[in-house]
Amino acid sequence: MQHYVSLQDARPQLFDGDLLLFRRRRWSFGSLIAIAGRGVHSHAAKLAWWGDEPFCCEVREWYGGRAVTLASQVHKYPGRIDLFRTNPDLRWKYYDRLASVRYMRRLAGCDYGYGGVATASLLHLPIVRLFARPNLEDQQVECRPPFCSQAVAMADRLAGGVDPVPHLADRLTEPADLAQSPFYQYVLTLV
Repeated sequence: MQHYVSLQDARPQLFDGDLLLFRRRRWSFGSLIAIAGRGVHSHAAKLAWWGDEPFCCEVREWYGGRAVTLASQVHKYPGRIDLFRTNPDLRWKYYDRLASVRYMRRLAGCDYGYGGVATASLLHLPIVRLFARPNLEDQQVECRPPFCSQAVAMADRLAGGVDPVPHLADRLTEPADLAQSPFYQYVLTLV
């Protein structure tokens, strides 16, 4: 069940490094990701405070890595941005949320990982699924540009120190995988 809260009222509940998951909309590139994937979310980003303004740090199709005000995204996608608390109840004591945010900020200006999305989506094809065994371990950082949920998983694993989806390579992590991870907990939906 969704809990709708205005951005103004939600401000005290917004923390650096929290996960922002965007619910799909009809007939868009992102909706194809959610439909082919395992859930209702089609895009992932991280929240970052800059001064007294919350920002959305993301790697988005058509744009690549960027940081935009969270207000601009809530205005554009009202009722479709779910806020998830990263590391709820501080269960992972060694997690560094500020390092994770710095990693996402450094992705500003990078290209979008269309090749990674294509590779991950191929594993959903019925015939390919029978013959292909994906490598599920994160042995190294992918040399290709990341896509949205891959960037979030890399930020939390490489910089933050916690793999949010163990036994699934960052390059195969989809927004739905992040939503189901115990490393994140749903808090509210922004309107």
